[in-house]
Amino acid sequence: MDIRILTSINEIKRKQWNALIIDNNPFCKHEFLSALETHHCVGEQFGWIPRHIVIIDNNVLIGAAILYEKHNNYGEFVFDHIWHNTYQKYGLNYYPKLVSSIPYTPASGVRFLAAKSDENRIFPLLLDTIYDICDKINASSFHCLFPNNGIDFFANQSLFIRHDCQFHWVNQAYTNFDDFLSTLKQKKRKNIRQERAKVHNSGVSIRQLDGNSATEVDWQNFSEFYNQTFLEKSGTATLNLDFFKAIASTMPEQILLFLADFEGRCIAGSLLFKSDTHLYGRHWGCSEQVDYLHFEACYYQGIEYAIRHGLKVFEPGAQGEHKVARGFVPTLTQSAHWIRDEAFKQPIKDFCQREQAHIQQYIAQVNTHNPYKNQ
Repeated sequence: MDIRILTSINEIKRKQWNALIIDNNPFCKHEFLSALETHHCVGEQFGWIPRHIVIIDNNVLIGAAILYEKHNNYGEFVFDHIWHNTYQKYGLNYYPKLVSSIPYTPASGVRFLAAKSDENRIFPLLLDTIYDICDKINASSFHCLFPNNGIDFFANQSLFIRHDCQFHWVNQAYTNFDDFLSTLKQKKRKNIRQERAKVHNSGVSIRQLDGNSATEVDWQNFSEFYNQTFLEKSGTATLNLDFFKAIASTMPEQILLFLADFEGRCIAGSLLFKSDTHLYGRHWGCSEQVDYLHFEACYYQGIEYAIRHGLKVFEPGAQGEHKVARGFVPTLTQSAHWIRDEAFKQPIKDFCQREQAHIQQYIAQVNTHNPYKNQ
C-alpha cells in the first residue's frame, strides 16, 4: 500500500474519492473540497492548509482522511480558545495543529474514509500517519470535528471525546407542513403560522432554485448577501462568488438556494445543501430587513423541502436556542482530540469529561421546553 499526503484534493481522482463518501454528503465530496482550494477559500491566508491523506492499493484508493494543517481556530465551530491560551501561558506553541473537518462547516459527515469492511484496517493507518505528520511539523494536537463515523474507534485509541449540542429537525414521515405543525403544542403552532403569514403579507416572494436554475445574477446577489453578513458581524468572508458558481456547476442537484424578492429587488437569500438523507442549512444574508424572513428562508422553507423530498434530518447549522420553538430539538454532536504533550493530556481529559456532563445537563434543560405535544 502507498500512503500519500496531498497538498491538493485534485491530486486524487474525483470518482475514486467520492466512491468512499457515505450518504453522498456534499461537503465531503471531491467537488466541494476542490472548489474551496481552487477558488482560494482555504490556504495559508486563512490558516487552512490541505494535508489530505490517501491510501492507494494497486492504483485504487482504499482509504483517505480529510485533513488540514491549522494556524488558527477560525471556522471550526469546536472552540479550543482555552487550550490555546493555556499553551501560551506556559510559553508553548499551540499552532500548528491538524484538523480533520470541513472548513467553515459545522455539519456531520465522514472524516476518515474507507469501505465499511475496511475500517478496522484503514483507520489505524490513517491515525498513525497523522501522528507522524504531527511529529514532523511539531503540531500540538489532532482534532476530528463532527464525524458521523469513527467516534468509537477514536475513543478506543484513547483520544478525548468532546460533546456539544446543535438543534436538528427530524422528519417523522410527515406528509406536509401542516402535518408537521399538528404535532406541535398549540402555542408553538400558532406562532409559526403567524410568522409565516407576516412574511407572506409583507409582499415578499421566495424563489426556490438549485445549481441548474440559479443564474449568474442570482449568485451575484447571494454572494453580496453573504459578504454583508460577515461585514455586520466583523467576521471574515472566506467564500466568494467563484466558489458559489463552481459548486453550482459541479454539484447542482445538491444545492438549494432560496432567494427573497420584494418590489422587484432581490433582498435576501439562504443557501442549503443536501445529501441522500439530510438537508444542511449553511449561509444567510440580506440587504433589507423583513420581520421573520430569516426564519422563513432558513427554517420553514427547508422543513417544507425536506418533507416534500423525504429527507430524514435537517441540520440548520450551529447554535441557536430560538430554533427549538420552530421544531428543532437539541442533538448531541461529538469531536475527538489527541494532545501530543504528555503534560497537557490529563488536564484536557478532565476538561472534556466536565464538559460532557455540562452538555448532558444543558440538553436535559432545553428538552423541558420541547415544542412537541407528546414529548
